[in-house]
Amino acid sequence: MTTLNKRKKSFLNTKATSRESSWIQLNERRLTRTGLLLLLLLLTLPAVVQAQFTYTTNNRSITITGYTGTNAVMTIPSSTNGLPVTSIGDDAFSFCTSLTSITIPDSVTSIGEEAFYGCTVLQSGIIGNGVTNIGQYAFWDCLSLTGVYFQGNAPSLHIASSVFADDFHATVYYLAGTSGWGTTFGSRPAALWNPQVQATGASFGVRTNTFSFTITGTSNLVIVVEACTILANPIWYPLATNTLTGGSCYFSDPQWTNYPARFYRLRSP
Repeated sequence: MTTLNKRKKSFLNTKATSRESSWIQLNERRLTRTGLLLLLLLLTLPAVVQAQFTYTTNNRSITITGYTGTNAVMTIPSSTNGLPVTSIGDDAFSFCTSLTSITIPDSVTSIGEEAFYGCTVLQSGIIGNGVTNIGQYAFWDCLSLTGVYFQGNAPSLHIASSVFADDFHATVYYLAGTSGWGTTFGSRPAALWNPQVQATGASFGVRTNTFSFTITGTSNLVIVVEACTILANPIWYPLATNTLTGGSCYFSDPQWTNYPARFYRLRSP
């Protein structure tokens, strides 16, 4: 018996659930052995890490002004010392050459000029749904940037053509139900983030020595499939990176029979 419990979330969250990711949960009862196979397809954010920030306080809110750490994957806190973090200041993370991924919380409303200028190994960024304006050259010269994932409506840009200047490989992704988006944003291509598993059809479910499903969504989305063996304190590891060529791709896991339970999730690269 196969059960699909599908909940729309995002690479980061839906409007209804504020910062949750797009996920689909399925139960597949094994045919040849007891146990439960739960397929959890979830777009997740990078884990929160301890980081070193400098900041100023104004009107009981905090502006991040600098970063002294060396973490590659970083989540900016939504509050510090009981006060909300509402702004990322000008040049706050400029030339942070160790930074590969950044997550900006919903509490932040503005990103300053050249905030991430010269972060040459930055590959992806998740922008919370509170951001309403982005300063000029905010992500200038982020040469490795491939994906920027917005959770809210399109922010206003001081100079649209400058925000992602020289980021020739970057694509902007946005969620269904948000507004202000077009085919481009900040002079970069913009696309709807909408990966979904197809829980019917010949490709779905238990096959000979494998468990498989088809993922569909906007053409050329890049999806990482990860797995773990337990949801309490899970350790996720990548199984495959798939491109939705023509709007779909096929995934199969020949190792699923080696585990009493197997959990999967989808996330952005």
